[in-house]
Amino acid sequence: MRKLLNTLYVTTPESYLTRERENVVVRVNNEEKFRIPIHNLEGIVCFGYMGASPHLMRLCSDNNVGLSFLTPYGKFLARVNGRVRGNVLLRRTQYRKADSPGESLEIAKSFITGKIVNCRTVLGRGIRDHSAVIDFDKVQAVDALLIENLLKIEDCNSADTLRGIEGNCAKFYFITLDELILKQKDAFYLHERNRRPPLDNMNALLSFLYTLLAHDTESALETVGLDPYVGFFHTDRPGRAGLALDMMEELRPFMADRLALNLVNRKQISGDDFLKKENGAVILSETGRKEVIGAWQKRKQDTINHPYLKEKIPVGLLPYVQAMLMGRFLRGDIDGYPPFFMN
Repeated sequence: MRKLLNTLYVTTPESYLTRERENVVVRVNNEEKFRIPIHNLEGIVCFGYMGASPHLMRLCSDNNVGLSFLTPYGKFLARVNGRVRGNVLLRRTQYRKADSPGESLEIAKSFITGKIVNCRTVLGRGIRDHSAVIDFDKVQAVDALLIENLLKIEDCNSADTLRGIEGNCAKFYFITLDELILKQKDAFYLHERNRRPPLDNMNALLSFLYTLLAHDTESALETVGLDPYVGFFHTDRPGRAGLALDMMEELRPFMADRLALNLVNRKQISGDDFLKKENGAVILSETGRKEVIGAWQKRKQDTINHPYLKEKIPVGLLPYVQAMLMGRFLRGDIDGYPPFFMN
């Protein structure tokens, strides 16, 4: 099992990244603020416009360290990748299956099955732990709807039908997630899922966590030799990491949604950690980003028993493990791709 390395999050917008020997150096106004050996990192996420030196980009490329650039408020800008080192036979198999509507559909069914099952688990915990203070009938009704749609997946015969199932489940799941927001209801609510831009605090928090998860998932896929941009559920689009988005579907409820609820319900984050722009978009402040990133990094250190591997792994390795299992499936080592089911 791979060692769980660190992701460096550079949150000061004025930061510029440079290289000194085998070290990543963060400078602000030409003054060194931080340095870390490259071999201690698996990824770098930079919030700002100053960028990084070509020399530093080469260091990241040579050491297979993903380097992503976001705006100061978390909107994805670009990702720097080095030379493709993936197994050419593995990627050719991936492309062939992606070009086959039938094979793509079967793989996509696994992603969406994992997503719906994990959404049910999130709602189920709410029913189990807080039935006295939530709208029990509402949550139970949506849980029944998720089961109904889950049963439709096996007989689904087209990608458009599967997208309809997924969209229907997601719509009612997010509306019901509002019931699990137990504290700070004046500042945090989820009447609907909105993005580009998010229009309320809870949607802004979810979007930010999804961005962090997307970086980790894309890096994991590249690590095992897969092409993150060729997916089976999300259609090809320039600049969109389709396979990373596919794999995120099953991981979002466990890695992002639950963390968002915990941050709000435990009052680790408040309405004061968000800013509203003139166009109505809501974004995390710099203080809010640091709080969320700290909680994200801490969560990744927790350990779980992986239901397929039957062994303990850090939560932060989940994207890597699922990417590894996808690689095994495409090589023919296992009969199907096993989605992650949270406990």
